[in-house]
Amino acid sequence: MKAVIQRTTSASVTIESKIVAEIQNGLLILVGIEELDNHEDVNWLCSKIANLRIFSDENQVMNCSVKDINGNIIVVSQFTLHASTKKGNRPSYIKAAKPEIAIPLYEKFIIQMETEMGKKIQTGRFGADMKVALTNDGPVTIIIDTKNKE
Repeated sequence: MKAVIQRTTSASVTIESKIVAEIQNGLLILVGIEELDNHEDVNWLCSKIANLRIFSDENQVMNCSVKDINGNIIVVSQFTLHASTKKGNRPSYIKAAKPEIAIPLYEKFIIQMETEMGKKIQTGRFGADMKVALTNDGPVTIIIDTKNKE
């Protein structure tokens, strides 16, 4: 499971010209699920993200988590995070999980993230053509891969 975590001052997701998710200070999380991912990956990643100290404290040092600042979250599924670009110029998505595996894990990710945060989070829609907008704060962008826990 891969995640791209972006600290935002604002973010939104639009589907068919309708805004379906919108936040101010918080995180936009792009999540890519692969065939070998499981519930352990979901639990580890959600805990890591919720407690990631990437927000500034009173001394302008990144010491606070999204939970600490009572920030908001948008989660968007993004299978293209598993693109392989080894051969040619057309990416292959063979490692990305098929919907029958990805959808339940994506739904579990949302529920687990809400549990970690203690509040509702917003989402895009799995498989939809989405327009994602954000103002990246910092910019701060972190990439985490559960297959490479450091």
